[in-house]
Amino acid sequence: MKLHNAHAELHVPDGTEQNAALSRITHLGIGAHHDDLEFMAFHGIKECFHHPEQKWFGGVTCTDGTGSSRTGRYAEFTDENMRDVRRKEQRAAAVVGHYAAIFQLDYPSASLRGAAALFLVNDIEQILQATQPDVVYTHNPADKHNTHLSVLAAVLTAIRRLEPGLRPKKLLGCEGWRGLDWMDDSEKVALDVSGHDHLAAALNGLFDSQIAGGKRYDLATLGRRSANATFLNSHSSDQASQLCFAMDLTPLILDDSLDPVAFTLGAVDRFRDDVRSRLSGSFQAIL
Repeated sequence: MKLHNAHAELHVPDGTEQNAALSRITHLGIGAHHDDLEFMAFHGIKECFHHPEQKWFGGVTCTDGTGSSRTGRYAEFTDENMRDVRRKEQRAAAVVGHYAAIFQLDYPSASLRGAAALFLVNDIEQILQATQPDVVYTHNPADKHNTHLSVLAAVLTAIRRLEPGLRPKKLLGCEGWRGLDWMDDSEKVALDVSGHDHLAAALNGLFDSQIAGGKRYDLATLGRRSANATFLNSHSSDQASQLCFAMDLTPLILDDSLDPVAFTLGAVDRFRDDVRSRLSGSFQAIL
C-alpha cells in the first residue's frame, strides 16, 4: 500500500501483522479529523469491542491536526506540536477502543477542498481494497463542515471505483456538525449504543487538546445521543438510552447513477413536506 503523504501512518495496536490486521476489519470508520471516529462511528466501535472473534473496527483519520484550535495549556503549541499531540490522542483511542488498525493520512484540512482530494480518493480506495469491510461509517451529506463533506465525497468516489463485489454492504452517513433528528423517522437509521457510556466517555475524554480549549465535545456527544433516544418517539417509553442517528447512503453505492446532491435534497424535501403537512393540518382544524 502506497499512501500519498510521506508521514501517513498505519498503527496496529495489538501488533498483528499488517495484512492480517486489515483483512479482519468488518466495520470501518472514515473521518476527517482526530476524534471524528469516536464521536460519529461509536456504534461500530461498540459493535466490535466485545466480539474480536467475529468483528473488528478499523479507523481512518484523514487530516493532520495542524489546523486544530488551541487555547489554555495548548495556546502556545505550534502546528507541528498539535500534529504530534493529535496523533498520540488518536493512537490512544485505538488502544482503548480495541481497534484492529488506525490509519492517519496526514492531509492538511484545507488541502482536501482542493487538488489533494484526488490523492485522498486514491488512499481510501487502497484501504477499502485491503480491508473490504461490511459497514463503512463516514460523514453525512447534510453536514455543515466543508472538510467533512470533502471526506464524504472522497469516500463515495473511492467506493464507486470498486467492483460491486468488493464494495461494503452498507454505507452510513453519521451525525457531526449537524444532527439528523430532522429526518423522517422511517428513513433515519437509529443505532443503539445504550449501556456503553463508560467506553464512550473513556474514548471521548482522550482528546484533551480539544476539550481543554473550551469545547466540551465529550459532554455534547453523550448529550446528543441521550436526546436522540428521548425525542425519537413522543408516544411511547424510551426503548434505548443512547442513540446515534445516521443517513443510509447505501443506495448511492448500489446505483452509481444516483446523484448524491439530489439524493440528499430528496430527504430535505420530505422533511419540508412533513412540516408543511403537520402545520397546515393544525391550522385547518382551527380556521
